Amino acid sequence: QVQLVESGGGSVPAGGSLRLSCVASGFLYSSSRYCFAWFRQVPGKERERVAGIYSGGGFIEYADSVRGRFTISRESSKNTIFLQMTNLKPEDTAMYYCAADPVSAGSACWSKSDYDYRGQGTQVTISS
Repeated sequence: QVQLVESGGGSVPAGGSLRLSCVASGFLYSSSRYCFAWFRQVPGKERERVAGIYSGGGFIEYADSVRGRFTISRESSKNTIFLQMTNLKPEDTAMYYCAADPVSAGSACWSKSDYDYRGQGTQVTISS
């Protein structure tokens, strides 16, 4: 069974940075094809897919709200997906969670919204 465990959230002032990590287990990362994504959600609002990446590299996408400030990356040897967040704003405050979904090719990651697996999330709070 695929498991995703996030870490790295916290409280920082506006303009600060955080690096989120998502460790994936329960599947052969190196030989499997997955789309990974970071989502965020605020209570009462629709969830937002902030970034996506293909397990084999590439097919990277960002939401307009974070482009130029957030960077998604992967480290296959550690089965880990990262989200580097810089120049954080109060509106970035949310629960962030990573998600994974098996696919047949990287192109399936474009604009993907449905994922079979997700983690429990890590809270990010940005003060003004």
